[in-house]
Amino acid sequence: MAPSAVRPRKAESSHLMPPVSTNICKPGPKDNIEVAHEERVTIPPHPLGIKPAGNAYLAQYNLRSSTGSFGHLTDELIIQLLEYLDLPSLLRIGATCKALYAFANVEDFWKTLFVEIPRLSDLTAAEFAARWSDQPFILTDPVRDWPVYKNWSTDALLEKYGDVRFRAEAVDWPLKSYVEYMNNNADESPLYLFDRAFVEKMNLKVGKDQHGEYWAPECFGEDLFAVLGNQRPDSRWLIVGPERSGSTFHKDPNATSAWNAVLRGSKYWIMFPTNPSFPPPPGVFVSEDQSEVTSPLSIAEWLLGFHAEARQTKGCLEGICGEGEVLHVPSGWWHLVVNLSPAIAITHNFIPRAHLTAALSFLREKPVQVSGFKADVKTPYETFVERMQDTHHEMLEEAMQEMHQAKERKKRKWDELTKGEGGHESSSGGFSFGFGSEDIEVEDVL
Repeated sequence: MAPSAVRPRKAESSHLMPPVSTNICKPGPKDNIEVAHEERVTIPPHPLGIKPAGNAYLAQYNLRSSTGSFGHLTDELIIQLLEYLDLPSLLRIGATCKALYAFANVEDFWKTLFVEIPRLSDLTAAEFAARWSDQPFILTDPVRDWPVYKNWSTDALLEKYGDVRFRAEAVDWPLKSYVEYMNNNADESPLYLFDRAFVEKMNLKVGKDQHGEYWAPECFGEDLFAVLGNQRPDSRWLIVGPERSGSTFHKDPNATSAWNAVLRGSKYWIMFPTNPSFPPPPGVFVSEDQSEVTSPLSIAEWLLGFHAEARQTKGCLEGICGEGEVLHVPSGWWHLVVNLSPAIAITHNFIPRAHLTAALSFLREKPVQVSGFKADVKTPYETFVERMQDTHHEMLEEAMQEMHQAKERKKRKWDELTKGEGGHESSSGGFSFGFGSEDIEVEDVL
């Protein structure tokens, strides 16, 4: 699918008065004949004075003529053009004349603008911990200080690492071979370079205190999986791909959070929270234990079949992460990503304090789904707890207590469902899983 098929917003012309809605007319002499009749009409007038196109035949003046070159275009085409504008641009064009103000105020533009992923310049660690650890967001400033942002490009990487082999899905290719493929492919779902050993292969230093080539944005604080040292699961990847490449819907492994920094190009993201109140994303089917996910085979198939529905689904967030920006993916959030242009990115998975309980619970309760650990780590949960006990004893105790409380809440909910008044087993036969307004918290189902 061409990148133009993925748009920040989509508005349907049916929200305007049929057949068209921007003929904002001043009444002519013959219009007065209908005044008495119009006063008896119970349908309220459009708040901006918009009338059906037929009124233009008798009106003395049509405000649509003030739109300049836009006046040669149909309503539908103007709306399609405005779909590509961001919020500041939409406000500016709406201020040019009354007709374009009407176009810029189509309801669906603003409905979807307010479910975009928030954009911030930067955050402190305290702000992230207090408010943002459970929310996706894009930071526009931290990546711009990285040497890799200033120095990396496809040509620069080819010059230095052209013969180095990187993993592109199921195959290992020299970078020069992959770039040749990337520049010349016409695949619907291009191969995606996604290499977990790039730091070692490229001999990079990581960390601000190491005068490294890049480092984690400081707002994310300590990565608690770091206590495992070289026994930690896979946690960082170099991502390179042409337009149309990307990843279908998934949640990050081991209940980790993640950040994804775009060094070149841009990426479209669409995201959904995991919550008992919210279903999985449209077109995504999850097994009862959430160990298996079934979805369309390609990103293009999903976009064609389910994108419009997804944007109207509760909890949906979407946005474009551009060059020099970094996006935060909270633990447990579904996300689909597609490159809008050839892109180079670095991503890291991590455990912040806010999601330590979720990570511990996942490692303990879902051992079959735990991934990324080396073969010599036989018991990931026990190993992690042991290291946390040595280095973060009080934090571990707090997390363990939170796990116990979550388990008790889940047990009480189950008892309420299966037992009648007085604690006796209900004899009413089946029971309902409708909890009304008392939804189980996210932690309850981990």
